[in-house]
Amino acid sequence: MSTVSEASGPSRTAGRVGLAALLGAHVVSMLGSVVTTVAVPWLVLTSTGSAAKMGLISAATVFPALLAGVFATPLTDRFGIRRTMIVAELTSALAMAAVAATPEIGFLPLAALVAVKGALSGVAGRAQHVLLRPVSDAAGMQIIRTTAIYDGTGNLAMVTAAPLGGLLILLLGPQGAIWFDAASFTLSAVLVGLLVHPPAGTMPDRRAAAGERYLAALRRGAAHLRQDRLLVGMLAMTAVVNLFTVANYAVFVPLWVQERFGAVPAVGLILGAFACGAIVGNIAFTIVGPKLPQYLTFTVSLVLCVAPRQLTLGLTDSLAVVLVVSVLCGVTQAAIRPILGAMLYARVPVELQNRVFGMVSAVTGSSLAVGGTLAGLTVAGLGLTPTILLSGSLCLLITMIPLLRYRKGAPTLADTGNDGNDGNDGER
Repeated sequence: MSTVSEASGPSRTAGRVGLAALLGAHVVSMLGSVVTTVAVPWLVLTSTGSAAKMGLISAATVFPALLAGVFATPLTDRFGIRRTMIVAELTSALAMAAVAATPEIGFLPLAALVAVKGALSGVAGRAQHVLLRPVSDAAGMQIIRTTAIYDGTGNLAMVTAAPLGGLLILLLGPQGAIWFDAASFTLSAVLVGLLVHPPAGTMPDRRAAAGERYLAALRRGAAHLRQDRLLVGMLAMTAVVNLFTVANYAVFVPLWVQERFGAVPAVGLILGAFACGAIVGNIAFTIVGPKLPQYLTFTVSLVLCVAPRQLTLGLTDSLAVVLVVSVLCGVTQAAIRPILGAMLYARVPVELQNRVFGMVSAVTGSSLAVGGTLAGLTVAGLGLTPTILLSGSLCLLITMIPLLRYRKGAPTLADTGNDGNDGNDGER
């Protein structure tokens, strides 16, 4: 029987409070982080005037997060998942407060503090993911629905945080805006510390983790992921979708708008249309997701979420058509991360989740890092329209592979509760 039916009465109420607090911590932490991704590069630009240093400061956030999200996981298992998240959020708050409180901070100290914050965010993010399943079960909510809400609230935070960051910079200056990030990390730690209490026995065993050698712990997590062909395939396709997605919004859309209209606001309209579609899709998937065949939904979403956007850019000059297609693609993409997350919770043992989730994030995050670069180089060699059509066609062909190989009886995970079958509802 699924664990979602075991809690009742006061314990169920406490579980719902804990889930709401964890989701709230996720939202406020993401709000602060996105504000900082706007404010810190602006601070670098206004203080140094160097575009190259702006790029370096962005890298100082991304790569430490990816690396720490993998290599720190055996240590966080020993320290304790919930404790790790609280300490990481508070330390991130201190790092950002140091930036905000130092008016004449130099570039190297700024980069070091941003890198520390990035690494701690990676650690805290993995801990948050491990906490999500037991807290969801204690609240009596199916994990597929919880992952959809988690993804949707993150999308909503990202949509609102960028303009909020611009407004805070306008009113308070870049360093004043960074105080908002410090406050958000503090609030996140307080919410988790006071209200998030996963049931006993649902977290990785700290003593068992302490008895395992560091490299052996990493190898065990990697071995578990590598031997699960279904997860490896889903992870590979998610990385492909991320690569083509970042190529689209970072390179293709801005260049297409510049070439067709020369009006920057159209870029915001296109990206905003996709984001609104994703939020609508998250709401819809939260409602109907548990009733859908999960793996089939995942494969269909892969085909529909990116390739149509790119092919539309290459085949039309109509902004209205691009906006409509962007909304529809946003709706379809909303199912991908919740389904992948539910599959991971169902197929990865609790004691390995922190390590495996870190590796998954590193793979998908790495594709985000290289997608824009590859797109820019290809546009320089082939031109914009040929590159968009080539990219869209490749994306369509690659994402069609899982759908063409789909067969009846594949894992559906309509309910990914921990029912003793390791989440394996069908063939592997």
